[in-house]
Amino acid sequence: MEICPPDRVDYAALDRLGDEIAELSAHLEAATARLLDLIREFDARGGWNSGFSSCAAWLSWRVGLDLGAARERVRVARALATLPRLARALARGELSYAKVRALTRVATPETEERLLAVGRAGTACHVERIIRGWRRVDRIAEARETEQRHNSRALRVYQDEDGMVVIRGRLAPEAGAVLLQALAAARETLYQQKRQTFDTAGDVSAETLPLEQQEADALVLVAESALHHGIEPGPTGERYQVVVHVDAAVLADPDAPGQSVLEDGVRVSAETSQRLACDASLVVMQHGRDGRVVEVGARTRAIPPALRRALHHRDRGCRFPGCVVRVGEGHHIRHWAQGGPTTLSNLALLCRRHHRAVHEEGFQLERLPDGELEFRRPNGWVLPDVPPPPGVPDEPVTHLRALNDAEGLVPHAHTATPGWLGERLDVGYAIDVLHPLAISNRSIRRELR
Repeated sequence: MEICPPDRVDYAALDRLGDEIAELSAHLEAATARLLDLIREFDARGGWNSGFSSCAAWLSWRVGLDLGAARERVRVARALATLPRLARALARGELSYAKVRALTRVATPETEERLLAVGRAGTACHVERIIRGWRRVDRIAEARETEQRHNSRALRVYQDEDGMVVIRGRLAPEAGAVLLQALAAARETLYQQKRQTFDTAGDVSAETLPLEQQEADALVLVAESALHHGIEPGPTGERYQVVVHVDAAVLADPDAPGQSVLEDGVRVSAETSQRLACDASLVVMQHGRDGRVVEVGARTRAIPPALRRALHHRDRGCRFPGCVVRVGEGHHIRHWAQGGPTTLSNLALLCRRHHRAVHEEGFQLERLPDGELEFRRPNGWVLPDVPPPPGVPDEPVTHLRALNDAEGLVPHAHTATPGWLGERLDVGYAIDVLHPLAISNRSIRRELR
C-alpha cells in the first residue's frame, strides 16, 4: 500500500469516496429491511418446509449463509414484526442491521421507542455495550424472581375436623410440571382400569367423576405407586423404549390390510412403522390361526454394528440436501420388507427429521446408476444438492438504488450518522435512565455498577 505525504493527499476526493461508501451502505441497509420482510413472510407461510428442518436451514442451503447467521436473520425478521419503529428505521437506512440485530434482543413494544433513541444516538459499539448492560439487568431480575419463587415453595398437609386430609402448596414451575404430568398419567391409568369394568365406552362416560375428584384419586395412585415401586426412577432405556407391533405384509406394502400399532394399541401409519423398522431392534413373532403367538425369534438388529460404522464413515452425516446434522439413522433405500438387502449400497444415512420426510411426507430417494443419491419432492421435482445461482444484474449498485428510489427512499451519506458527539459512554448511567427495572430498583442499579 502506497502512503502519500500529507501535502499530496486529495482530501476532497477521499471525502467523496467516504460519502459514497456511507450512502451505498445506507442503501444496503434499506435493502436488508426488504430482505427481512421477505424472510418473515416466507417463514410464516412455511415455504422452507420442503424437507428442511427450519427456515434458517433453508437459508443456509439456498443463499449460502452460515447457519448461525441464518438463525439470526430469521430471529430479527420475526422480532421486527412487533417493532414497527425499528423496522422503519432500518428500511430508511437510518439504522444499520448490526444495531437492529442488537436492539431486537431486548426490545419490546413498550421499550422500543427509547431503544430506538439509543440506536440513533450511539455507534454500533455503544449499542452493543448498552444492550449487554440491559440484559444484565434482566438476568439479575430474573435470578431474583427465580430465587423468590424457590424460597416461597411450600406444602402443607393437615387433617381437617371431619378427618379429611387437606393439602395446600406452592411448587416451582418445573416441579409443578412434573406433578401435573404424573397426575395426568395416573388419571389415564384409572380411566383405563375403569373402562375394563364396563361393557361399552358409553358406560364409562356416564360414570365420569368431576375433575377435582379425578385429581384426588390420581394423587393417591401416584403415592401408592411410589411406595410400591420405590422412589428412584427406573433405567432410562426401559422408560423410553417404544414398541411397535406391525404385520410383515404391512411393512412390505402400506396399503395391505393388517396391524400397525403401538404397545398400548394406538394405531400408527404403515409408513411410520417402515421408518422405525429401518434401523431398530426387531423381534419376529409367528401367530397361529387363533391369533396366539406360536414362535418368537431372537432379537436382531436390522443393521449390524460393522455395517453401521461403514455407513457413518461413508456418509459423514445426513445425506438430505442442505442438512448439516452429523448423526443419523440408517435408511433402506429399498425397504428390507420389500426385498431390499441390508447392504451399504442400499443404505443412506438420514437424520430423524429427514428420515421422517422420506417415509411419511412424500419425499423420494433413489440411488442412481453412478452411485449418487437423488432426492425428489412430493410433487416429483428433483431437489438438487446445490441450489441454482440467483440472477444478478450487470450493474447491481444502480439496480439497488433504483429499487430504493421506487420505494421513495433516498438515503444519503449522513442517513445513518449517529448523534454521538464524542463523549465517553457511561453504561451504568444509560441503563439507569433507560431500563424500566433499573429505574424503579436501586439495588439492581448498585449491582449493575
